[in-house]
Amino acid sequence: MPSNEDRQRAASTRTGWALSAPALLLLGFAASGPLLIVLVYSFLTPGDYGNVVWKFSLDGWRGILFTRDIFDGTLQLADAHLSIFWRSVKLSLLTTAITFAVGFPTAWFIATRSPKSRALWLFLITIPFWTNLLIRTVAINEVIRNEGIINTLLIRIGLIGEPLRIIYTDTAVLIGMAYVYLPLMVLPLFAAIDRFDMKLLEAGYDLYASRWQVLRRVILPIVKPGIVAGSILVFVPSLGAYVTPRVLGGGKNMMIGNFIELQFGAGRNWPLGAALSMTLLIIVTVALLFYVRAANRGSPHG
Repeated sequence: MPSNEDRQRAASTRTGWALSAPALLLLGFAASGPLLIVLVYSFLTPGDYGNVVWKFSLDGWRGILFTRDIFDGTLQLADAHLSIFWRSVKLSLLTTAITFAVGFPTAWFIATRSPKSRALWLFLITIPFWTNLLIRTVAINEVIRNEGIINTLLIRIGLIGEPLRIIYTDTAVLIGMAYVYLPLMVLPLFAAIDRFDMKLLEAGYDLYASRWQVLRRVILPIVKPGIVAGSILVFVPSLGAYVTPRVLGGGKNMMIGNFIELQFGAGRNWPLGAALSMTLLIIVTVALLFYVRAANRGSPHG
């Protein structure tokens, strides 16, 4: 027979579930509901003028890798689709690498300042978040365009005779995403470095370790959770970026986000757009699982 303590614990559990039920229902309808609709749409037939026809079809998923010839109906490898996927993954990885290369020294600099100075530097790092993403991207556009600040300055000092063509290239998209997502790398790195015991550096030097050995064998393993967290925070939004590739890449340098929008807009192929959306979700989920696994390995109790 259950004791009074067990009955009270069970009653408390039921009360907790009852109180959390509205939030769970809201989360289910607001988050899972739209995803379920997109998943269902990916298995339907595209309509003639957009929307879908409620007839089961795998053409949406097949269209990710293959395209059907308009004359004989044969399937061919969708080189353009694969190129967009490759560009998206490549630029996202490069963005992550660049933000880490710039963000790690920045985070180390901030973490080693005095508390009063540290607060000021963190404040400066968070200032870009006060501005809309579109405005920040347009600002980068004004810097790197043919008549922008960089080309104008280089021409006036005589280093180049004509403007460098940066805008509407993968390089422009890379520069824009690195600028936009740099704070997302700096902040997790700062949080990890701020907890770092600087006495470990002295111990490493006392054991005649070089600066490179101290960095590789002491600092990086300890701040690894911050590195992984920052990498995920940069890689995931970079992979699904829409505004930055649209403004800086033009129509020829689109990424997955732009390609999905194209299918729901001018392409009028909603099932393919839904299948691409679910594919992007799968890639992001795999990246998050990698983050959890790497973070658990890096934790002292992992």
